[in-house]
Amino acid sequence: MNAFTLISHPLCPFVQRAAIVLLEKGVDFNRVDIDLSSKPDWFLALSPTGKVPVLKVHRAKKGDAFLFESVVICEYLNETLDGMSMYPADALSRAQQRAWIEFASQTFTEGWQLLHARDAATADAKHTAFRERLGKIETELGIGPFFSGEKFGMVDAVYAPLFRYFDVIEKTVADRIFDGLPRVSAWRAALADRASVKDAVVEDYAARFQKHLRQQGALIATAAI
Repeated sequence: MNAFTLISHPLCPFVQRAAIVLLEKGVDFNRVDIDLSSKPDWFLALSPTGKVPVLKVHRAKKGDAFLFESVVICEYLNETLDGMSMYPADALSRAQQRAWIEFASQTFTEGWQLLHARDAATADAKHTAFRERLGKIETELGIGPFFSGEKFGMVDAVYAPLFRYFDVIEKTVADRIFDGLPRVSAWRAALADRASVKDAVVEDYAARFQKHLRQQGALIATAAI
């Protein structure tokens, strides 16, 4: 029996974070997808927030334990599984990276709202807000290829699902969004090429997400922004 079961949804970026860490650690795990529009009662009993991911941790003698919130799950996996830590050894550097993980929360929000804008005015405003946050990341990045250099770490696992969105939309639109951000663009490309990032989603993820955007009436689905 696998020690971990990841309760998820095929499009959820926060699920992808946990999946990336599990894959980076080389750990087999089960994945159970649920319908977020009709959440089963057993899931609601496990998730106080009603959100995915939830990680079931199998314990033979003590009974199964459950974790919610993606960053909490990722931290637990990093602390308890074998392999190199996904954080630097230095306490100050760890704290700085955790701060950039916190910065990801609003960055995800701005990116999501840009992707789902239904009119030009909203799209322009969200494009500006998202670019502003990307600009702050641009000034923090070094020579790469990853956030803190050559080693793939937790900050990379956290941001990779956000950048994946922009690999799915029309390339010319994505290029305009990331224009003038060479370090962020190089980071985004390095993350897209990472095996754990590729394998964190189902094979038809791109088609699913494109369909989702069309169903939501997103302007970006028409390549009109």
